[in-house]
Amino acid sequence: MKQLNANFIISAEKLSQCPDFPFAEFPLLGRSNVGKSSFINALANNKKIAKTSNTPGKTRLINFFNFSDKFMIADLPGYGYAKVSREAQARWQKYLEEYLLNRKQIKSLIQFIDARHDIQKNDFQMREWVEAYNLPIFTVVTKIDYISGSKISGVISNVKKQFGGDVLPFSAVNRRYCEDVIEYLLNLVNN
Repeated sequence: MKQLNANFIISAEKLSQCPDFPFAEFPLLGRSNVGKSSFINALANNKKIAKTSNTPGKTRLINFFNFSDKFMIADLPGYGYAKVSREAQARWQKYLEEYLLNRKQIKSLIQFIDARHDIQKNDFQMREWVEAYNLPIFTVVTKIDYISGSKISGVISNVKKQFGGDVLPFSAVNRRYCEDVIEYLLNLVNN
């Protein structure tokens, strides 16, 4: 199995604080508790590299992870539920938009969808925003291990029908799709 070493680099609130690395970057978009931190931990094969929580809205900064000097993953605050003030949410939105629209290293955005639930209104809103700016994006369907094997292809094809583009299944529990995702990311980096 392809293994990449991963290191947490830095947290940044806004674009001006982001690290100056030459590597392709993949920001993670998704609702709170969709499994972005677990995705990072599974790819890194290290359960402690990104902090996971059962409390939604714990990620409040852009957290950068370097994967073997091949690419960077930027874990963004989840959209949707978070117990913070409207002012704080407005500030996050402003800083995240600035980052997503102006960060030169971004190769593709990755939007996360929870396999156990229908695509939510805020998932569609995020996708519309991304498409309005014509940003590159693909989708990762997380928590695939929580649905029966016979339903996986139906869930994947539904997300593909709704969003289009490439859709990859993912399980942080058994790391079954890690190699496919790493191959996919390395492919994007090299093209």
